[in-house]
Amino acid sequence: MILPPQPCEEKEVRIFLVEDTQDVGEAICRRFQQTGHTVDWVADGVSASEILSFTDYDLIILDVMLPGMDGFAVLKALRQAGSGVPVLVLTARSEIDDRVSALDLGADDYLVKPFDFRELEARARVLLRRRSGGEATNLLVCGDVSLDRTNRSVRVGKREVQLKRREMTLLEVLASRPGKVFSKEELLDRLFGFDEAAGANAIELYVGRLRKKLEGAQTRIVTLRGVGYQLVSDAGA
Repeated sequence: MILPPQPCEEKEVRIFLVEDTQDVGEAICRRFQQTGHTVDWVADGVSASEILSFTDYDLIILDVMLPGMDGFAVLKALRQAGSGVPVLVLTARSEIDDRVSALDLGADDYLVKPFDFRELEARARVLLRRRSGGEATNLLVCGDVSLDRTNRSVRVGKREVQLKRREMTLLEVLASRPGKVFSKEELLDRLFGFDEAAGANAIELYVGRLRKKLEGAQTRIVTLRGVGYQLVSDAGA
């Protein structure tokens, strides 16, 4: 039986944490909540490996010493399945052979415990930038709408718009690739955590709220019935 991930608050990108030490797991969740990320958390390797077989994430933070199935085995199975998701390995083992083994199995980076959480966050940022094609900017712009990821602020022209958390996440997903059509399922996956149940009309609700707050902008959310939603700009049309 797979134990459900222990949820942390959902936000910007999805991180999968595999860590069996309660206080360390809670601390990592808190840190990434504060910087605007979704974190799903499990505490054993078997559950982690099974969940990763059917769920995609932007980053995996993987402890080595785990009950049931160690982190090396989880990593090996992940790479054998063809997944290229960035993996940051956490290990209490400082021996060079263990670090080399992690990298040889496909880890993108590693940290030796105990570590400074500022370094963990910095290494995660590097891997997430690499995952998104190396884009380092924190400013998303579509038409006259701009979203500052660092300050979590949105402007329509010179007017600042106040958005709630999920409205901000929805805009961020759409603005990350203007013109791309995102299905309702993709947006549900981004706005809600692993174990949160969302009704069929949840996305319509948040799209409606966001549209209202962007009224007057040259940028709009277009509904393609039965397909999904896209962000487009009317500037210069």
